[in-house]
Amino acid sequence: MKHFPINDTIKQFASIFQKNGFSLYIVGGAVRDYLLKIKNEDYDFATDATPENVISIFKTTIPTGIKHGTVTVIFKSNNFEVTTFRSEADYLDGRRPEKVEFIRSLDEDLKRRDFTINALAADAKTGLIIDNHNGIKDLKNKTIKAIGIAQERFEEDGLRIMRACRFASKLDFDVEKTTQEAMKEKKDNIKNVSQERIKDELFKLLKGKAPVKGLILLSQSGILEIILPELSALKGLQQGGFHQKDAFDHTLLCVAAAARYNYPLEVRLAALFHDLGKAQTQKLDPNRFSQFSETSYSFYNHENVSEQLTKQILTRLKASNMMISNVCNLVKNHMFNYTPDWSDGAVKRFINRVGYENIRSLFELRMCDQEATFSKASWDSVEELENRIEEIIAKNEALSIKDLAINGKDLINLGIKKGPLFSKILNYLLNTVLDDPKMNERDILLNLANNYYKSLN
Repeated sequence: MKHFPINDTIKQFASIFQKNGFSLYIVGGAVRDYLLKIKNEDYDFATDATPENVISIFKTTIPTGIKHGTVTVIFKSNNFEVTTFRSEADYLDGRRPEKVEFIRSLDEDLKRRDFTINALAADAKTGLIIDNHNGIKDLKNKTIKAIGIAQERFEEDGLRIMRACRFASKLDFDVEKTTQEAMKEKKDNIKNVSQERIKDELFKLLKGKAPVKGLILLSQSGILEIILPELSALKGLQQGGFHQKDAFDHTLLCVAAAARYNYPLEVRLAALFHDLGKAQTQKLDPNRFSQFSETSYSFYNHENVSEQLTKQILTRLKASNMMISNVCNLVKNHMFNYTPDWSDGAVKRFINRVGYENIRSLFELRMCDQEATFSKASWDSVEELENRIEEIIAKNEALSIKDLAINGKDLINLGIKKGPLFSKILNYLLNTVLDDPKMNERDILLNLANNYYKSLN
């Protein structure tokens, strides 16, 4: 018999339930991850005590989800989330149950869960692991399998289809055939799920150790063309040039590289979206060299179209403004082409355009893109550019408009009215200073601004 390790605090917590005639179990991910030797101290508890019982037993509680039986108990400086055993019925919207009934049976409670590997429980007093659905066997076989009739599980909650793909990515598991067929059959239920929940699952999928496995499952189930039609449009899109793969497979290889190097989520998102614009910009180009086919294409301006599509997608998914800005920045600038003959002014413009804080992420994206194209990547030119950037940063010279020796108020004092010319003049001054740092003197810039303003008029 397998046992889950129970610390003294949880044993004391469970003893209070026991003294009051109730049982307490650790359920779900913590038990699964313990068996997989994955660290997880985020415990979810299940009990036959009703929410009212739990509130009456403990001094400090928070009714975090009392409608669905969840109460947070403050116990010895810990926040323990406790949910009453329940059965659910009438999923009329394909997402949330219309009726929740509190029950006394752990077995019935486990039956309502999504996959066998998530239907494991451990007695919170003894640590004895309960496995009523062969979850341990599926863990050993690295298999994700729906509990009971798979179609019913996905009919109840369309998000479970994405959860299957996410767990495949997180654990590098395969989805059992019948479960996968049910995912495809019930794919339209994903339309009932909020964009925020889709975003959460997609981001978790991308952060997994096998995101390509998850993305392929999304594609095979038909979910991808529903939630990310812009990405699905890359399937079968031939590129030519040095590209042996179509645009979709190239994207998968790019994401795989980002995961292999454990790059952050923003880089993985940029890897996923960096070539979206190719579906809209593909044109036959007989003059372009093609290594792997007789036909080659050009994709002029695809990075800018990709940026626009990325912004649309992340806005639709209700990502944070910072996330949208950072990922779009990487996508827009991923086609930079550094050569040793760049002037210091050109390097400074690159820093200004990308933002110093984003340059490392952009270099990481470049490496992933190169690896996806050529099977290997060279850091040589990137390291050379990186060294030049650090040398310039060390000089503490002006790199942006805010670093200029004059500002907008000074332009107003020159008699220049606020408007489109404002930014044009400031950018003119910045470009002058980027090429010649000695020009960043107040009197010099005021004179340049005045003369440039007169020339524009």
